[in-house]
Amino acid sequence: MSGLPRRVAVVGPTASGKSAVALAAAEAVGDAELISVDSMQVYRGMDVGTAKPTADERVRVPHHLLDLVSPAEEFTVAEFQRAYRDVLGDLAARGRRAILVGGTGLYHRAVIDDLDLPGEWPDVRARLLAELHESGPEVLHRRLADVDPVAAARMEPTNERRIVRALEVCEGSGRPFSSFGPGLDAYPPSGVTQIGLRWDRAVLTDRIAVRVRAMVDAGLVDEVAGIRASSGFSKTAAQALGYKEILDHLDGTCSLDEAVERVTVRTRQFAIRQLRWFGRDPRVRWIDVVDDPVAEAVPAVIAALERPTPAG
Repeated sequence: MSGLPRRVAVVGPTASGKSAVALAAAEAVGDAELISVDSMQVYRGMDVGTAKPTADERVRVPHHLLDLVSPAEEFTVAEFQRAYRDVLGDLAARGRRAILVGGTGLYHRAVIDDLDLPGEWPDVRARLLAELHESGPEVLHRRLADVDPVAAARMEPTNERRIVRALEVCEGSGRPFSSFGPGLDAYPPSGVTQIGLRWDRAVLTDRIAVRVRAMVDAGLVDEVAGIRASSGFSKTAAQALGYKEILDHLDGTCSLDEAVERVTVRTRQFAIRQLRWFGRDPRVRWIDVVDDPVAEAVPAVIAALERPTPAG
């Protein structure tokens, strides 16, 4: 990874203060720019519900990988990875450093570890899904065991999504699914220092509740209604935290209070999954935040930017 800009990633659960820490650190060093690693901030107009940086924040520090596509479009990890590589090339050419910030675990691993990602073959997937409905996952799992026994051994015979995906890749690419890199269970040197923000669970729960209510007060309902009336939502975008629940409310299946409660509960569950995801990565240097994430974590981010780039 020689020739790339020095990079630090600020990771952790939603509502932990990652964006504020990254912004403050970038302003402090003066030559760093921010790269969003968020699967939903790529969608134009999905601003309030994704806690996208404000116009003022983008003036203060350049941000990348925001507003890439319409909410009506699907956007894949592989497309994000390609866009990230382009940004790195630009930063390197201008002698700038990078702070990655965001909590989408798979996107994060895809870019910091430069994962070898297989493509997608929708026609093959559609046929396999029809076969799944007709025959069940065990039949497809046995087929996978014939063409890629390594991949088959890594997944339960009842894991429909993974089995279909593995067979799709085997058929579409002509390569075993298991041949695409070491997978997510390996944590090689990446060239990126990772700083994790971690809160007491009860405090984080309160921060999430405040965050969700603030989004509603800032116009989340109007934002969702406006997007639905204009471009509409792709299948992926419609599942975003907050958007799915507000869409249900707009469809009349729940009250606004019920929608807000569902968003809060689902966001708490998502935060737990984020902690587990990043907690498995031994390369993350955790900071247990007590009160102020900016004051407590920014010095560590700056120090990491100033150190020689890790091997990788």
